Amino acid sequence: MDYGFVRVAAATPNIKVADCFFNATNIIENIKKAEKNKTNLIVFPELCITGYTCSDLFLQDTLLEDSKKALKKILQETKNLNITCIVGMPLQYLGKLYNCGVCFYKGNILGIVPKTYIPNYNEFYEKRHFNSLEDNNNNFLNLEDLGFYNICFGKAIFKIENIPNFTFAIEICEDLWSVIPPSSHYALNGANVIANLSASNEIAGKYIYRKELIKNQSARCICSYIYASAGQGESTTDLVFSGHNLIYENGHLLNESNLFENTITYADIDLSYINSERRKNTTFKTEQTLNKYHIINYKMENIHLDINRYIDAMPFVPKDESKRALRCKEIIDIQAYGLKKRIEHIGIKNVVVGISGGLDSTHALIVINRTFDLLGYDKKGIIAVTMPCFGTTDRTYNNAKKLCQIIGTTLLEINIKDAVLKHFEDINHNVNIKDVTYENSQARERTQILMDISNKYNGIVIGTGDLSELALGFATYNGDHMSMYGVNGSIPKTLIRYLIEYFANSSNEELKHILLDILNTPVSPELLPPNENGNIAQITEDIVGPYELHDFFLYNMVRYNFTPEKIYYLAKKAFENKYDNKTILKWLEKFYIRFYTQQFKRSCLPDGPKVGSVSLSPRGDFRMPSDATFNNLLDRIKILKENNNC
Repeated sequence: MDYGFVRVAAATPNIKVADCFFNATNIIENIKKAEKNKTNLIVFPELCITGYTCSDLFLQDTLLEDSKKALKKILQETKNLNITCIVGMPLQYLGKLYNCGVCFYKGNILGIVPKTYIPNYNEFYEKRHFNSLEDNNNNFLNLEDLGFYNICFGKAIFKIENIPNFTFAIEICEDLWSVIPPSSHYALNGANVIANLSASNEIAGKYIYRKELIKNQSARCICSYIYASAGQGESTTDLVFSGHNLIYENGHLLNESNLFENTITYADIDLSYINSERRKNTTFKTEQTLNKYHIINYKMENIHLDINRYIDAMPFVPKDESKRALRCKEIIDIQAYGLKKRIEHIGIKNVVVGISGGLDSTHALIVINRTFDLLGYDKKGIIAVTMPCFGTTDRTYNNAKKLCQIIGTTLLEINIKDAVLKHFEDINHNVNIKDVTYENSQARERTQILMDISNKYNGIVIGTGDLSELALGFATYNGDHMSMYGVNGSIPKTLIRYLIEYFANSSNEELKHILLDILNTPVSPELLPPNENGNIAQITEDIVGPYELHDFFLYNMVRYNFTPEKIYYLAKKAFENKYDNKTILKWLEKFYIRFYTQQFKRSCLPDGPKVGSVSLSPRGDFRMPSDATFNNLLDRIKILKENNNC
């Protein structure tokens, strides 16, 4: 299985203007290179067989005849190659000339698509030579001298029947610049890959606009977009062409060529991802106007692809440092403004938060601090409560106190040990049995205290639990699971570290020192006693597994709806130098078990702001029954284990 991945290419060959046979030779060379690289689809520039800049030579019979002979040569020399190709050339139909994209596979012409929008402004004078077929789409063309008859000529949608979701369409250069590009209609009729044969000249700054245009069109159409542009070799009488090739996927740049380098640009696109995005987007409505198009079905020989694509091991965290800093600021502001609205609506001056010296409560305090700055409220209205018990270590206890003192909160210290011991006595629980009752009794005691203090100070309890914990159900029901407003509910554990680091870098040295030590503290609920050295004995990731793996699983399951097999495949790529197959499968199985069995906790989450594309709020983002079965998922993972000798 290739899990929906196919390899595509945008190629700019070396050409000579009006030398069709020279151009054909280089096109063939590019096709052979791409086929050896296991490419399914290769796209060439506009009019690449003749050159785009032939001008009035397009009206010469010699050039038109040579271009057809060159096409015949290309077809003959690629008839044994397992690759679909699209080349640009001029073709005459019913006495008129058209700027066309010719699609072929194994020596057979599948269809010919003429350019719809013919520019005739600024440096472009295409209407001097070419016509539009805009109002006459379903036609057939004979190329008797090449031995082809009844070729589909007009707007077309190509479907590779034996590759799921591989449906593509062709538009040419200016088509993309129009108000409603043909690709918009193609996409709404099922095409999820758009090939653009282009000859976009280079002027200062144009490449930026070009990238934005393709980026937005691929996002708007929820498609992959392959853009192949004319380059060196075109006439420079008035214009210069840079061969700027681009491949986008739903608004994300997968690959681009350097300007002024004629080359082949490859990318592995994910068709199942495109299909998933369209399936869940209810505003993406199919037009069902397929009668306007030629529908061309064919089969390709299967290509087993070992993808050459970057798989982000931390999909919640921008890898670019400057972008990450901007994202961190944006996220903290979203959280703070959400809390600000709630505080203003209730009309209170105080909030209550439990402070443990761990990551989640530290970030919640950062958000509250920002909120009070926005409101202009006295920081003494932040009632920070530290509640040491059996598992509290000196390190976390001291960090929690210092953090609150530097920010200027009201700090309350309430040792809950005696209250929990009394509770154990009341329910007849042996204090030496350190089981879930031992742990959850502490969590619920802390929540009760926070709730009661909020009543006393006329405030609300701010929740600190994060998205990763909610996904795994690693929270005590009606304990740390509950609050009156949960600011961290859609922040994954892998991102919280960077949010705290961002705040630390903008803080004074004393506060920064505390925050960095908190970042270096092992993640723990601290519900079990410290070890003999006074250090944390209960490490969360030893219990539930690495959060970076679980966040990766969560993102790909909820955001993209991928199967366990595909998530495993991607995880192997993303973590190939860190985790072996057995470890990934172990924690993937644990993830599904915990995610499915703990939905009941997510079904009654408190309010909280959504900050990213993945959220588990039952009020909008993710809804599932609390008793949905996961046996089929475990069966599939069992097969993966067997196939990988795990």
